[in-house]
Order: sequence, then structure tokens, then C-alpha cells
Amino acid sequence: MSLRPSQVPSSGVRVRFAPSPTGRLHVGNVRTALVNWLFARKAGGAVLLRFDDTDAERSKAAYVEAIRDDLGWLGLDWDEEAFQSARADRHAAVVERLKAEGRLYACYETPEELEYKRRRQRALGRPPIYDRAALALTDADRARLAAEGRRPHWRLKLDHDDIRWDDLVRGPCHYDAGHLSDPVLVRGDGTLLYMLPSVVDDIDMGITHVIRGEDHLVNTAVQIQLCRLLGGTPPAYAHLSLLTDAGGGGLSKRLGSLSVADLRDDGLEPMAVTALLARLGTSDDIAPVPDRTALVDGFDLSHFGRATPKFDPADLGRLNARLLHALEYETARPRLAALKADGGPVFWDTIRGNLTRFAEVAEWHAVAFGDVVPRARAAEDAGFLRAAREALPEAPWDAGTWGTWTGALKAATGRKGKGLFLPLRLALTGLEHGPELAALLPLIGPARAADRLARAAVVAEGLGR
Repeated sequence: MSLRPSQVPSSGVRVRFAPSPTGRLHVGNVRTALVNWLFARKAGGAVLLRFDDTDAERSKAAYVEAIRDDLGWLGLDWDEEAFQSARADRHAAVVERLKAEGRLYACYETPEELEYKRRRQRALGRPPIYDRAALALTDADRARLAAEGRRPHWRLKLDHDDIRWDDLVRGPCHYDAGHLSDPVLVRGDGTLLYMLPSVVDDIDMGITHVIRGEDHLVNTAVQIQLCRLLGGTPPAYAHLSLLTDAGGGGLSKRLGSLSVADLRDDGLEPMAVTALLARLGTSDDIAPVPDRTALVDGFDLSHFGRATPKFDPADLGRLNARLLHALEYETARPRLAALKADGGPVFWDTIRGNLTRFAEVAEWHAVAFGDVVPRARAAEDAGFLRAAREALPEAPWDAGTWGTWTGALKAATGRKGKGLFLPLRLALTGLEHGPELAALLPLIGPARAADRLARAAVVAEGLGR
């Protein structure tokens, strides 16, 4: 009985991303989804989103929707969608076939008994692999164990061959199956472990390339043999080095809260997230990418190496800022309008170099065109601020107004440097840092500038009381 793969795209490339809908997507599995998507799109192939929802107790419809939303926010579309739970009859038929062929055999050891065996093997200097004791059980033995209330789990009897494949990231790989335990495919309660549904679905769905983390290397050896047992052709495999945090520690525990939802709530740009994750683990420079087309064009799976890549949220923040700084007005315009903060191209060019998150535009729009709370640093600035108000040049204002105004103030008051500029910035913007005031002042305009300087002078007087 052979399994017939579904039709593959004309390019011959068909990948799958198979998350379990038991939680939100996090940085590590998003990177896997992204690399699969980039590989398929670069080759003109197809992407299958396959929900590994065979864990009925933990799989939730809400997580299915969340995964769809997260992928959509990142711009990762897919050509088909499938649920493993809908193929339960197909998986059960394969289980029965493997039992009939003697490839799946019943085992009755408890977890405690298996752990005792492993300890004994280690003590004797042997690898802790299953000893196949269950193969020696007679029908009477199995009847006795069943009468004791034991329910068998079922193991795949491996051929003790040397299993080899040419990994698209790691190069030539091989495992001696004689050094591997026969894997459990069916639990004692009858539910299936990951291994069998994944292989059956990869064959049936025509998956040509499996791209995933290096923690699946040993699984690959077993899956290749199982695929061949079922009459399929194993896909090509690529195993990516797992991400660590900036200090080299595991991501899952220390940064486990870094879900896609967290990144979105933090105001990060999806293109910043994808640009960083697409390059981690490669020798390519990590730089802003304007759109997904450019991301696809620059992708090359052969650039991934075996070194351990480090994910640092600070790098993501810096990349996010660089992307915003390079964003052209016409691209930003619809989002500015949505924030009710479209101050025109001059405003955008004035403030974009100070953005770390796009939402900060609203704050700078208020500084330029709305109302701010003026600040003052010291009581002695009150007189200076009043003098500054009186010295404001006549309209119209342009990029040269700031220099003309501050030059006159310097000559009249003797102030210079921080003593001249910081009181003016605090009064005009309420902030110590920000865009160049030479560009910002004409946007603020004479009326708002005069009002803010007057109010800041009152604030300064209050500091002396």
C-alpha cells in the first residue's frame, strides 16, 4: 500500500509550517515559519500551513486564530491550510498497516521500568536505548500483562541501517539506527505521537522540503526510514541552529514572553522583525529591508551556517528605528492619516529621524501642531524666556529663522551652548531631546511659540518660590 502525494507546484517546491495550536507564536518558531516562507517564495513554490492539533486537550481554536493573525501581521501568507486532526482515519489506517506488517510492536513497560533499564545500561557503559524485550513476549505474556491492566504503547521496529541525508544547512548527516531506540509512535491511551502523523502528512501532501530546528536531527533519521517504509520519497531536510539570547542562554525560558503578539504590542514594525529573523544565523548584514519582495530577493538558504545565532531585543529595537528613519513620506502617509498625525512631508522629514516606534509620531505631531506642557529648568531662566518671546522674528518663518533668532539672543543675553538652547527646547517642546529645532520651529509657528515661551517663563518663576 503506497501513499500518493498531492500535486506539487510547477517549481517542485512545497514546504509546510506545522505549529501546534497550544499557544502563541514566539520568536523561535516564527523564524522557522519565515525561513520556510522565504525559501518557497524565492523558488516560486507553495506554502502549507498545517496545524498539528492532534493534542485535543491542549489545542484551542483561539490559538488557531492567533497563529493566523500573527502570520498575517508579519506578511507571511500561505497557499493551503490543513488540520492533522481531520486526518485521524488516515493515520489510524497507517497504524494498522504497520501492526499487520510487524513493524509496530506492543510494549508494556511502565515509565519507571524503562527508567530503571536506562540507568542499568548507563551503569554498564552502554547507550540507554530500548532493548526490544517486548519482541520476546508470547501471546500468553501479553494476555497476562493485559489482565494486570497494562495498556501497551507501540514502537516502530527500526532497520539497523546507516541512515544518511545531505542536509541543506548542515551538510552530510548520518545516524546508525542500531544506536537509536525504536521510537514510540502510539501511546498507551491510543493517541499518536508527533512522528507518524507528520511523516504520513508530508507524504500525502507532497512536501518536498522540511526546514526546521536542529533539535529535530535525530527525528529526521527515524522519519526518513519511516517514510521509506510507507513507500514515500523522503523530502530534503534543512536544520537551522537554534536561537539563544544575547548571553548565549536558551530563549524559551528567559525570553519566553517574546511572542509575536508582544512584539506587535510593543509597536515594532513587522518588517523589522522579519528582516532580523531572516538574517540571524547567516553571514549577511542585518539591515532594514523596505518590503517583502526585497526580503525574498535577498534570501539564500545556503547562507545559513552551523554557528549559534543570538537574538537580542536591543538589536531589534535599533533595526526598527533604522527602518522608520528610512521610511519615505508617501509610504508612511496612510499610517500618519490613521493616527490623525499627517503633518505633511516637511513634518515627516523633520521627525522621522527621532522615531523608535511609529506611534511616537502622535507625540511629535502634538509638539508641532497641538499643545504641550512647557517646562523650565531653573528660576533664573524666567527673564531669559520672556526676552526670547519678545525677540521672536516676524513671520513668515523658514529653516533660517532658528539661527537668526538664537543668534540675536546670544548677542543680547550673553548665553551660549546648553544655557542658551536647553531652556528654549524645554519651553517649546516640553522635552530635553528631539528633532532639530531649526526644522521644528517653523512648524510650531509664531503663535504657539510665543504662548509656550510665556507659559514656560511662569513655570520658571514658580521654581524660585
